[in-house]
Amino acid sequence: MSLPQAATAPAIPAPVSSGVSNAKLGIWLFLASEVMLFSTLFTSYVVLRMGAASWPRGWEALNVPLATLNTIVLITSSVSMVMAYARAVQRDLPGFRKYMAITIGLAYLFLIFKCYEYGSHFEHNEWPSTSIFHAVYFTLTGLHCLHVIGGIIVNSTLYWMSGKNFDHPLFLGRVEAAGLYWHFVDIVWIFLFPAIYLI
Repeated sequence: MSLPQAATAPAIPAPVSSGVSNAKLGIWLFLASEVMLFSTLFTSYVVLRMGAASWPRGWEALNVPLATLNTIVLITSSVSMVMAYARAVQRDLPGFRKYMAITIGLAYLFLIFKCYEYGSHFEHNEWPSTSIFHAVYFTLTGLHCLHVIGGIIVNSTLYWMSGKNFDHPLFLGRVEAAGLYWHFVDIVWIFLFPAIYLI
């Protein structure tokens, strides 16, 4: 009489990795929603402008030289963000903190210039309720400024965390995600600048 064979447990398949970290996947999904938001606003801007009886040229109503300077500031901050990430990859804490501080400082400079520009409009009694043109201008640039402030908060947090968590395995992924967000903020401005100021 043969003894019953012992039941064998089914093999559990090894987890499959997509190669994409949770931080990167999360930031890409977030940026996809942001693209839809700004695409909707840009589309509304085009529809309003096409339907308006008259629409002022950007260079006639806005401070183009200051906006050009702000464009240079943001592009430079994008470069410094890349350098900060490169230093994080190299585990160079002083280098990371230096370039992250430059990125944060340039973001503040952008906001200072933008506040000066807004103040000039307010002095001339130009508000979002003044016209459709001003409503579009303040809405698009104001929303972009909120994203710049968000970037300052995130990058400042990473700068502060780097003192204790720089060698943590997840820290590099957080820097990469913050970099993707910051590049998105810069790209949005690169579209905003010609669309509002130059056309």
